Amino acid sequence: MGDFDDLLGANREYAAHFDLAGFDGIARAGVAIVTCMDSRIDPLNMLGLKAGDAKIFRNPGGRVTSPALEALVLGVHLLGVERILVIPHTRCAMSRHTELELREKIGESAGVDATWQAFGVIGDPIGTLEDDVHRVRSHPLIPDTVHVGGFMYDVDTGLLDQLF
Repeated sequence: MGDFDDLLGANREYAAHFDLAGFDGIARAGVAIVTCMDSRIDPLNMLGLKAGDAKIFRNPGGRVTSPALEALVLGVHLLGVERILVIPHTRCAMSRHTELELREKIGESAGVDATWQAFGVIGDPIGTLEDDVHRVRSHPLIPDTVHVGGFMYDVDTGLLDQLF
């Protein structure tokens, strides 16, 4: 039972000052962010936003996957999203390793064969970002009125660079 006590204690402190009760879930700033699961990324603070302002979808590498597109379509049509930022980052593990290297590392760590697992490594981070932005912009359920940008987040400076 004690494995999560520290987190539950922090949650009780958070709930004591919780101010989003009754919030309708609409993205107050009209923003959706697709970014990496990397813990060095603080999507709201890096853009000057706060809880309730944006819809955030995180995955390894910050890729525009099918589930990410599903979330973006829902955000655009149901949750007030008018701007979409695709934000991978520098020094990402998904671009530092090959698929084979990741399978070997995970297999060694897990103690079982991992050669069957796909990890979606990124060979060309800039080219991949361009492809992901195109994937959003060309989606038939995301209208041209939605602004879509591709950015690279630098984990060493905290700066965003708009590339697309």
